[in-house]
Amino acid sequence: MQLGRHISGQFNVELESIRTHVLAMGGMVEEQISLALHALYKHDSQLASKVNRNENKVNQMEVAIDEACTRIIAKRQPTAKDLRLIMAIIKTITDLERIGDVATKIAYVAQEQFPAKQDSLIVLVEAFGRMAVHMLHQVLDAFARMDVQAAAKVYHMDDELDAEYKKVLNQTMKFMMDDPSSVPKVMQIISCAQAIERVGDRCQNICEYIIYFVKGKDVRHDPEYLQSLLNE
Repeated sequence: MQLGRHISGQFNVELESIRTHVLAMGGMVEEQISLALHALYKHDSQLASKVNRNENKVNQMEVAIDEACTRIIAKRQPTAKDLRLIMAIIKTITDLERIGDVATKIAYVAQEQFPAKQDSLIVLVEAFGRMAVHMLHQVLDAFARMDVQAAAKVYHMDDELDAEYKKVLNQTMKFMMDDPSSVPKVMQIISCAQAIERVGDRCQNICEYIIYFVKGKDVRHDPEYLQSLLNE
């Protein structure tokens, strides 16, 4: 979706620049999650350390985009749809930064030593994480195109993520019941799964921001409207 034309050509340039930086931040967050999951799967502490080092870059991107949005509000005094876009961007980068925190959480756990008998749980969580990465990739694509229908589809992908999360919890709980000595380590694996589950919630938030920008409607508590968007 192309942004509308404005009296000030420079305003267009600034808005497009900010959107480009949001997508760059999103791409980096997606990469961070992917690397963290790979580090967990491969028990690669060096890769996990790299993820932790990159966290500050994500944080810096959030601050820079936030400042750019503040400047454009002060200088251009945007109205209506332009202001909705800026508000959607400010909220989106907050959720992206928190997804970045999930990557560092996974990386922290990846630096722990797990017994070989728990590898099956690591594989389970890694696969679950890949589902979350796919959802993140799809919502970033919807954001790039400001595609309402795509956003509505991604929003409902969280149902699959939640169902998979329950499977992961059932497996880890069974593992701990069968082997009580495994509880401390398995609880760390569960903490990873919990963090990954929240990625889906953050992606849903971004879907709502896309719809808010395009439609001018707050859909946070309107599941019927979200469902209707799938049929447009």
